[in-house]
Amino acid sequence: MAKEVQAAVVERRNDPFVVKNVLVDDQPGPKEVLVHIVASGICHSDEAVRVGDAGDLPLPIVLGHEGAGIVEKVGSAVSGVAVGDHVVLSYAYDGTCDNCLAGQPASCEQWVPLNMGSGKRPNGQPVFTDKDDTTQGLGSMFNQASFSTTTLVQESNVTVVGKDVDLRKVGPLGCGFVTGSGTVFNTLKPEPNSTMAIFGTGAVGSAALMAAKISGCAQIISVDIVPERLAMSKEIGATATVNSKEVDAVAAIKELTGGKGVDYAVDTTGLSAVMKQAVDAMGINGVFAPLAVSQKELDLVPFNDLVATQKSVVGVLMGNAVPQIEIKKLISFWQKGLYPFDKLEKTFKFADINEADRASTSGEVIKPVLIMDEDYTV
Repeated sequence: MAKEVQAAVVERRNDPFVVKNVLVDDQPGPKEVLVHIVASGICHSDEAVRVGDAGDLPLPIVLGHEGAGIVEKVGSAVSGVAVGDHVVLSYAYDGTCDNCLAGQPASCEQWVPLNMGSGKRPNGQPVFTDKDDTTQGLGSMFNQASFSTTTLVQESNVTVVGKDVDLRKVGPLGCGFVTGSGTVFNTLKPEPNSTMAIFGTGAVGSAALMAAKISGCAQIISVDIVPERLAMSKEIGATATVNSKEVDAVAAIKELTGGKGVDYAVDTTGLSAVMKQAVDAMGINGVFAPLAVSQKELDLVPFNDLVATQKSVVGVLMGNAVPQIEIKKLISFWQKGLYPFDKLEKTFKFADINEADRASTSGEVIKPVLIMDEDYTV
């Protein structure tokens, strides 16, 4: 059976989002969960798919992968989620490959086919179909498609949270915030009193910054070209800021660290020149994590740039996080006043998705959040 719902669909590359009625299969399979979406963050990865920077994902597609909502139905083999549960959605993983069994679902052997847009369920059927052409299946971002009023996901997509948690705020924990903070907590693991530079102070960079503060970094240097974002980074924990439009970022970071350079660097811009600056701004034994969804190249001379100073570059997907653990941890930090991610958010009506996307892309808003259910209250 199918249920008529609203979803924001991208028909062709570079097309705007079109909010339209589509059909979602509302009969969950054994390990599937039907979720009423209350709100969803907009992530840079959604825009990267829309314009083609994330590769050729199947179109038309329903994007959105920072959803939060309430469970409507569960499949017969679902054990950890119940009807009425309040949930945050993140990426899907199979749970059975060696990497998943080793506690690293972000390295799932089926990560790409599960998350990169096919929109197909384990039975081969699409989650969403076009209302006017039921033979036309729609793609689904992160097997989640949270730019919809109702979606059907796998149990692995779901993290149950307390019913006292405001679902209008926590959706972005499923991607942008968990990526930035998880990179720091799970991969970089900075020692207390160490130093870190974060290039780009959007949602992912800001999350890395807050995690660096929680981890006890003595110096946290944020680098950006937008003064308002740099001011916000100071508010949430940066010890110093660098406007790289006005000064040489590498020289400024070296000066701030007594000539040594930082122990860790994170880039969220995906720009070739900025990523090279991040490498150059590190000291001996520095570790660099480039996180942006970008097709730009990083040009290095391995001996000069890495070997001679024993620097390293590490790839980190989704913060190397187990969502069902990490999201709850971030909520706990937030409730204790240690992780004020909600300061970065601004809400928009679902119908205004293109305005919200523009605000995100321009840098005007760090984390836009779409409200699908305007009647929801905590």
